[in-house]
Amino acid sequence: MNNTNPRVVPHLWFDKEAKEAAEFYTSVFPDSKIVSVTTLHDTPSGDSDQVSFEIWGQKFMAISAGPIFKLNPSVSFMVNFDPSRIEDAREKLDEVWNKLSEGGFALMPLDKYPFSERYGWIQDKYGVSWQLILTNPEGEERPPILPSLLFVNDNCGKAEEALQFYLSVFKNSKEGHIARYPKGSEPDREGTIMFSDFRLENQWFTAMDSAWEHKFNFNEAISFMVYCDTQEEIDYYWEKLSAVPEAEQCGWLKDKYGLSWQIVPMEMDEMMFNGTPEQMERVTKVFLKMKKFDLAKLKEEYEGK
Repeated sequence: MNNTNPRVVPHLWFDKEAKEAAEFYTSVFPDSKIVSVTTLHDTPSGDSDQVSFEIWGQKFMAISAGPIFKLNPSVSFMVNFDPSRIEDAREKLDEVWNKLSEGGFALMPLDKYPFSERYGWIQDKYGVSWQLILTNPEGEERPPILPSLLFVNDNCGKAEEALQFYLSVFKNSKEGHIARYPKGSEPDREGTIMFSDFRLENQWFTAMDSAWEHKFNFNEAISFMVYCDTQEEIDYYWEKLSAVPEAEQCGWLKDKYGLSWQIVPMEMDEMMFNGTPEQMERVTKVFLKMKKFDLAKLKEEYEGK
């Protein structure tokens, strides 16, 4: 499976701003574009815009589906500005920071830190959080953008366990770097994860523990879509990942750490982006009633059988 059809894709939930936010991000970052905008009619949230877009080569999906979930920094996006690959990396980092700062606020100010010459953590005006870092990674290249998972509250201390769990679930996966908190890092416990990264299919992630008090946890505002070729694959990921029965709805599930995933057939994109309004309406009507997706039934509705 090549990168034109990524298997794991971050998905952002907005109240009404999906299209506006996607337009903003594609204006802020290099090598970015909106791929498609589709409107789903008669969903529980009324008409919902579904937006597919790319930021610096990283595919994203977004939806406007009402003020049900609020974005928070438990999942943020780490943006690597690597001077060995990017000309004027520091200036470009500052430029992106300034644009994301408009109407947003800094969670960690843009400054020099022990782990980087230039780093800052910003929550933008739409509620999405970004960690911008001047980096010079050794070894295998990392992409410019990596979703970053923050294990806090009851999850604190579980980043390593979660990392190993995800590596065991996804067949094409790889462990990257692990850095642990040293002695004297209180409130963080010595040996827990200060930084780690890992790859699931085509998608690199970072994960860390934080024992500081945080008033947020993983929620459905940011989920990860897992694209599947067959019903067997859908069944496999559903069985391995779903840990909260009451969260199962429309292909969505929650794992044991509270992180949300959407297990979707690859063909669903085809149906929703290329179908006639009647086909899309039939498919939407049937998938809204499903928990785990039934690929054969979706195809039947699409083909009008």
